[in-house]
Amino acid sequence: MGLLKVQNLKRYFGGIKAVNNCSFEVKKGTITALIGPNGSGKSTVFNIISGILKAKEGKIIFDKRDITKFTPEKIANLDGFGISRMFQRSRLFGNLTVKNNLLLAMEQGKDTKFKAIFKSDKASKEQEKKLKKILEIVEMERFTNKLAMDLSFGQKRLIELARAILNPNKLLMLDEPVAGVNPKLRKKIKTILRKLIKKENATILLIEHDMDFTLDIADRVIVLDEGKVIAEGPPSKIRNNKRVLEAYLGE
Repeated sequence: MGLLKVQNLKRYFGGIKAVNNCSFEVKKGTITALIGPNGSGKSTVFNIISGILKAKEGKIIFDKRDITKFTPEKIANLDGFGISRMFQRSRLFGNLTVKNNLLLAMEQGKDTKFKAIFKSDKASKEQEKKLKKILEIVEMERFTNKLAMDLSFGQKRLIELARAILNPNKLLMLDEPVAGVNPKLRKKIKTILRKLIKKENATILLIEHDMDFTLDIADRVIVLDEGKVIAEGPPSKIRNNKRVLEAYLGE
């Protein structure tokens, strides 16, 4: 069943066709990978889906609703279960603890006095329960009271992932979740994502340049080149696709 449908999407920057008549579908309960060489339009598509950029033409249908013109806030909080996104670059507040970073994520989009959270570690019983569960999922519960600035790069990626999971969502969008992390952490993130699919009924759309990771974890792969979908299907089909090898792998 199609949870997300991208239909004939177009977005230009001057004379550059960043996204050019792009269409694909993300099925519920699956991991779909969006891959392609640098400049192929992946990030632009992600930004359009999440509302950061607006499409010149085309539609984004999410959970049977046209969200093409929705704001990022409305998309994230759609009926209480929208689209949650993990960005490529860290957006943690270094001078806050892991706990407070996650508390802030819980309060986004609400009429809340953020200053109170900056100065306090207080949380409701419900919030404490939720924090404990999320930190257990990413195996970072012992870092609850550590400042974000004192975390390693890989640990920050895990907290970024925790923050994305924390927001109630029907679709989790991950922008290069394993970029720059060591092989041990890459394996851990792979396990976490599979657990989310199996135990938390998640649906994941990700961008990733690590082909071994991508082809091992994805149920379906969408390949972009020059803003267009040039191939799609299960990893077994993509591995030996001539157009993919030429465009993405340089063969």
